[in-house]
Amino acid sequence: MHRVLYRLSGRFKTTIFFIGVCLIIFMMLYSQSIVMKLRAQSRSILEFYANIYSRAIAEENVENLNFIFEQIVRKSNFPIINTDKDKNPNYWEGIGIDPDDRSPETIERVRRIMVRLEQEMAPIPLLNPYSESGDEILGYLYYGDSKLITRLIWFPYVEIIIVGLFVLISFLGFRSIKKSEQQFIWVGMAKETAHQLGTPLSSLMGWIELMKSDMSEDHVIQTIPEMENDIGRLYKVTTRFSQIGSQTELKRQSVIPIIHDVAEYFRRRLPHMGKQISINERYDEVPDRMINRDLFEWVIENLIKNALDSIEKEKGIIDLSVDRMNDRAKRIYIDVKDNGKGILTQNRRLIFRPGFSTKKRGWGLGLNLSKRIIEEYHGGKLVLKDTRIGEGTCMRIII
Repeated sequence: MHRVLYRLSGRFKTTIFFIGVCLIIFMMLYSQSIVMKLRAQSRSILEFYANIYSRAIAEENVENLNFIFEQIVRKSNFPIINTDKDKNPNYWEGIGIDPDDRSPETIERVRRIMVRLEQEMAPIPLLNPYSESGDEILGYLYYGDSKLITRLIWFPYVEIIIVGLFVLISFLGFRSIKKSEQQFIWVGMAKETAHQLGTPLSSLMGWIELMKSDMSEDHVIQTIPEMENDIGRLYKVTTRFSQIGSQTELKRQSVIPIIHDVAEYFRRRLPHMGKQISINERYDEVPDRMINRDLFEWVIENLIKNALDSIEKEKGIIDLSVDRMNDRAKRIYIDVKDNGKGILTQNRRLIFRPGFSTKKRGWGLGLNLSKRIIEEYHGGKLVLKDTRIGEGTCMRIII
């Protein structure tokens, strides 16, 4: 299953990359089509200006020439250079050169700009409308893209750079977060394994020392069952960890005996914790569910353990309750409620993240692992139902 998901994640990345490339290509082609239309529109406008200007030149109407220059050329947003029939610059506008400067150096600069403009768009010839052949050239009108068109040309590239930087920063940030989460998970799993195995191993070592000090038959008979319990605990721990990441076998059964056994397990250890804590159970009749006992038991243990750690009062209470949900799916819920210190508002969204813990010796894996077991293996939900500072917390399993 996980190999399939890994392959799908690789295909998903490839698909996203392909879609991104297609969007970029579409955006560039679309913007270029707009640019071509605007260029065609600009040329038609300039050809109209050129026609009027040609008539003014042919008629030697200075007043019309001045009007065209002042009201049309100067107010246009195109870079324009007007030349005579031998392509000597007469006047220019919008090319970043003072139109009143007629020095040889300036004329040379204008000629270089004319070469560049001609490479982009063919100049418009100024034809004499009164000539018999109709092809007498009076001059040329060199022009370039307007500021709007120039911005449109560069806009896709600027957009691609910005989006690319955003994606790069997001990718680096996401990779850093994932790497941090993976590190927390590996460290947490290692510590959780050591913690789970440590208790029964310490107990076994204690029983062995007792047997060494007293090898009488009665003492050995009393010790062996306890050692068997601890060995059973070790087997249960290894079984739990072996099922993480593999296909889990579910069996239809009641959740109540599982929860009760966990409650009894903690009750036997409460006197050694130095706290007066009572574990109360309230179970209503509920239908059986598809459960993996080892993993589900692990979740209940984690929730009760967190409840115990959160209780700082002299007298603590942990309430375990099971009841039906009022929905068509006939789901059931399991509540683990304590009268501990509660969870701060800013931490409520973080409690299920791997690596997050408010405990001094915590490694922040218990709730994340429990949530994965309930949601991924049992198709249920693990949520923070309610919490109040100084009053306690209620965690709910819905399945």
